[in-house]
Amino acid sequence: MSPRIALANSADHAEPQPDELHLVAALQAAGLDPVTEVWTDPSVDWSCYDAVLLRAVWDYHRRYLEFTEWLGQLDKAGVQVLNDADLVRWNSDKRYLLELRERGVAIVPSQVAAGACLREVVGGLTGQEIVIKPTVSATAHHTVRGTAGSAELSTAMEDLPDDVYLVQPFQPEIQTEGEWSLMYFGGEFSHAVLKQPAAGDFRAQNDFGGTAELLDPPAVVLEGSAEALAAANTRQAPVYARVDGIVSNGRYRLMELELIEPYLFLPLAADSATRFAAAVANRVNQP
Repeated sequence: MSPRIALANSADHAEPQPDELHLVAALQAAGLDPVTEVWTDPSVDWSCYDAVLLRAVWDYHRRYLEFTEWLGQLDKAGVQVLNDADLVRWNSDKRYLLELRERGVAIVPSQVAAGACLREVVGGLTGQEIVIKPTVSATAHHTVRGTAGSAELSTAMEDLPDDVYLVQPFQPEIQTEGEWSLMYFGGEFSHAVLKQPAAGDFRAQNDFGGTAELLDPPAVVLEGSAEALAAANTRQAPVYARVDGIVSNGRYRLMELELIEPYLFLPLAADSATRFAAAVANRVNQP
């Protein structure tokens, strides 16, 4: 029988996304039996699956404790998670960026601030344009940008929940040059896109009007992304990864290492779904 794999989605996106229907077909062609499930559905018997592939678990950051408990349940049941559950837990908190910095990866400068310390950290950056984002977040959730010390940013911060945040200087290259996303399957480079935010915005996600173009990355981006992925220091290469970064003053800087449920721009790159499915099948079929 073909190995059964659950494609874990959120309740708001319970069915495969239209632009990933070809991924389901590619998984079937790779000899797998994919079934879409909602990760919060208590009626699902996860132990009947050979593996769980995280896809549209796009609410994990809003149900973080529940999400980590669910990963623990899968561990206890002996169900393989793709990517590895330990890797997902590590990657779910953006403080991993500081660990990568200690391993020699050039990242966008970042400070961590929790609760009341947030205003103290921001106060030390008066006059600088900064971005504040929760360490557990996705799709720019509770992310604000502004000039430290300004009334506008102070007002925006009043709406932020009591949480742990990353405070980073705004990178103007996002607006002028764009942000690179490089996709890797089984540790091998697959394809890359250059993302551009809508005019006047800083968020490159499609949800906010951003665009993405399939392009060959320059050497500095390809090399920097590969080094960042290698620095994740996992037992084995992630089945899938998206490495986001910018080029600043000729140097690559990592912005995010996406190992949980990133959008992989499969429709833009021919045969990318096939490469993704092959990496999944290879990992599931490993003894």
